[in-house]
Amino acid sequence: MITDPADLKPDTPWRDTIWAHTPESTLTDHTTESRLCVANLLPFANSQPDWTGFENSIRWMLDSANHYHTDIAFVLNADTGYIFNLDPPLYREVITRFRENFPEPRIICGTTAVDDSYLPHLEIAQSFDNVEVMLMTSQQLEALSPEARRDAYFEILEHVTVPAIVHALEPAFVPWATPFGPWFLHELANHPKVTGGKISTLDEPHFLYWAAMCRDLNLPFAPHCGDDYGIATAIKLGLPLLIGAGVSACPLICAAKNLWLEKNFDPRVYKLFEALQSLEDAVFRLDENNSATAYKHSTAVCLKLLGLIESDEVHPDCADRRPAGEEARMREALARPLRLAERLDIPHFKLAPQ
Repeated sequence: MITDPADLKPDTPWRDTIWAHTPESTLTDHTTESRLCVANLLPFANSQPDWTGFENSIRWMLDSANHYHTDIAFVLNADTGYIFNLDPPLYREVITRFRENFPEPRIICGTTAVDDSYLPHLEIAQSFDNVEVMLMTSQQLEALSPEARRDAYFEILEHVTVPAIVHALEPAFVPWATPFGPWFLHELANHPKVTGGKISTLDEPHFLYWAAMCRDLNLPFAPHCGDDYGIATAIKLGLPLLIGAGVSACPLICAAKNLWLEKNFDPRVYKLFEALQSLEDAVFRLDENNSATAYKHSTAVCLKLLGLIESDEVHPDCADRRPAGEEARMREALARPLRLAERLDIPHFKLAPQ
C-alpha cells in the first residue's frame, strides 16, 4: 500500500494507495464552510439565449447565499453553460453580461480546446477581473499518455495568469473521459498556478481519494467536488462544491451548508441531505447509454417550474435532451425537497404559481 508520493508511478491505480482506503469519517469537518461554486445554466428560448432568465437565476442564487451568509462563486461557460456549443463571441457575451449586471461576485470560467488550443478561451476569460479559470478536459488531452498529458497541462498553464482549477471527468459524462490517477493528481497539485481541481464522478469516490491525499500530504490544492450524486460529502468535509446541481438546488445547498456547521448544527440537516440528493439523483439520472449529460435539460425544466426561466429549451446545437414527460418527472422529483424546504423555512424554493 503506497503512502509516499515518491513511490507513485504514472500508471499506479488509486486502489494501491492508502488514500483510496481512507474512510469519510476521518475527514469530516464541522467548522470549515465549503465554498459553493455554481455552474450556471445558460437558458434558451426560441433558440436564443434567454438573458432575462439567466439574470433571474443568478439573482435567485445570490439571494439564497446572502440569506445564509454563505460563500458563493459563479461558474460561467462550463458544461452546464454549453461550453462545447459556444462560439467565441457568445462565450465572451456570457461573461460580459454577467459582469454588467453582477460586478462583485467571483467568477470561474470554463475553458477547453478551440481548434486544438485553449488560448481563445483563456484570452477572453483572463480579460475580466475577479476571475479564475477551469481547465476542462478535451479529447486531445485524454488521448495522451499520463506523462504527455501532464506536460500538455503544464504548457497550457504557461499562458494562465489567474488562479487555475483543473478538471477531471469519468465516462458517465463523456465516454472518452478518464479520471486523474494518483500520480497525475500529485503532479498537477504541486504546480504553482493550480489552486485546486474539480472531479466529476458518478460511480467512483474519486473526490474522497483526492481529499485524503491532499489532506494527508498537506498539498496546496483544494479538491472541488463535481459529484452531483455526492453533494453531502463535500459539505461534510468542508471542501468546495463545483456543481451543476447548484443551479436547481441552490437554496437547499446553502441551507445544508449552514446547518452542518458546528455553530448552527441541526440534526435535520441529514434529512435535507437526503432530500436535495433525491432531487439531483433525478436530474442527473443516467440514460440508456449510461450518460448523465442530459442533466442540462432537466435543470432547465426545474428552473422553469420554479418560475425563474421562460422555457426549458436546450442549446439548439446540443443533442443532450430528455424524452417527453420531463416536466412531470421533475415536478415529482421536487416534491420531497419542496416539502422539507417548507418545514425548515428555507426561502426562495417554491414552485411558480400555475
